[in-house]
Amino acid sequence: MKILKKAGVLLTALMALVAAPSFAQEGDGWYGEGSLSAGTTTGNTETTDVGGAFKAAYKAGVWNYGVDASADYGEIDGLESRNRWAIGGNADRLFNDRLFGFGRVSYEVDEFTAYDNRAFAGVGLGYHVLQGGAATWTVRGGPGIKLDKLRVAAPGVDRSSESFGAFARSEYAYAFSDNVKLTNNTDLLYGDDSTQLGNSLALTSALGGGLSARVSFDVRHDTDPPAGFEDTDTATKVSLVYGFK
Repeated sequence: MKILKKAGVLLTALMALVAAPSFAQEGDGWYGEGSLSAGTTTGNTETTDVGGAFKAAYKAGVWNYGVDASADYGEIDGLESRNRWAIGGNADRLFNDRLFGFGRVSYEVDEFTAYDNRAFAGVGLGYHVLQGGAATWTVRGGPGIKLDKLRVAAPGVDRSSESFGAFARSEYAYAFSDNVKLTNNTDLLYGDDSTQLGNSLALTSALGGGLSARVSFDVRHDTDPPAGFEDTDTATKVSLVYGFK
């Protein structure tokens, strides 16, 4: 019943976003990117792996709908050493040229960390701190419901837990030129049992024809992993990216 009450609060907040006043916008339509990558991972698994990612969004006036998905897989001597996939979706609603509200859901499975899977659903507010120039910066955050399922639990400890959590994200980008861009994205997912922090630093260079080359370094940290698991994982990747709009 508690989880239903929390879900009701989130639904009420999302309905408030829909009812808010609107204003004119330009540049409607689809945009996004797909990528293929190869890299190395350290932490709970030490391996080389391959992966793919896809991000797409549709802008319609004051609304922006997005979906993102990623997967990584690796083997050592024929044995699986990396298997992670994640999917998420969001709906953003502009209130003015900088302030917006959002709803966000995400689900992640990782075979080589302490958590069999994680899920989150929440709503909140965001703000475009910098826009229109070489540097852009957007921040967002808000409350939500966090569901965790432990891979291994101590005797007497529930494998599954649900809690009232919080989500925060910072997206920074700097365009050195029309062809070269630096991005740094930071995520925080708070829960009663543990908090996950993530940071992705990437340098992308356009190759032409919608194709780009990217080098990235990701760090993922868990504040309170179960005994026997590392608290920090890193991934270094080289990717071929195709962008569309």
